[in-house]
Amino acid sequence: MTLHALDFDGTLTTRDTLLLFISHARGRWSLFRGLLLYSPLLVLMKLHLADNGRTKERLFSYFFRGMLERDFEALCTSFAREHTDILRKKGLRTIQQALDDGDSVVVLSASIDRWVRPCLSLFFGQPASSQFAVLGTQIEVVDGRLTGRFATPNCYGAEKVRRLREWLSLSSLPSPLKIIAYGDSRGDKELFDYADERHYKPFR
Repeated sequence: MTLHALDFDGTLTTRDTLLLFISHARGRWSLFRGLLLYSPLLVLMKLHLADNGRTKERLFSYFFRGMLERDFEALCTSFAREHTDILRKKGLRTIQQALDDGDSVVVLSASIDRWVRPCLSLFFGQPASSQFAVLGTQIEVVDGRLTGRFATPNCYGAEKVRRLREWLSLSSLPSPLKIIAYGDSRGDKELFDYADERHYKPFR
């Protein structure tokens, strides 16, 4: 049995979806103001002097704290429908071929799972089975509103492996299992170390 574990941003997409989603939801000028406000922290993150997950959470909170969950879900759906062009065709073909062969597919993303999932469901149906799943960063919702906090650690680096192992422990997949990993950045290093086969480049 083979499991294909794929990164999302940069590997399956041509652009980072966090900033693109913020622009979609709040507009370009609002995105620009937010990036300007948080630019010192973002620079520290790029220099590995500030935590990646905490920085992203603060930026996410700035734009979405207090939003109704149903409004956020509607934005995720419209984002997916309006940005199908960012999905790499070769990546989509790789997923489809894996599913056709009876293999399992897991997409692991530091982006919020609520917009990653509809982006992929447009092509493959709702990914929520032992054959196809999306594991991304999850957001906290209280009384129907976004708190601005993450409900899980940022799904990046070692957290990708932890989430994958947790998912495997709950799945009905047989063992032994061959894991093929696809990624394009430092955030996929631990996943590559865990996998049996590695493809370190985005799909072209």
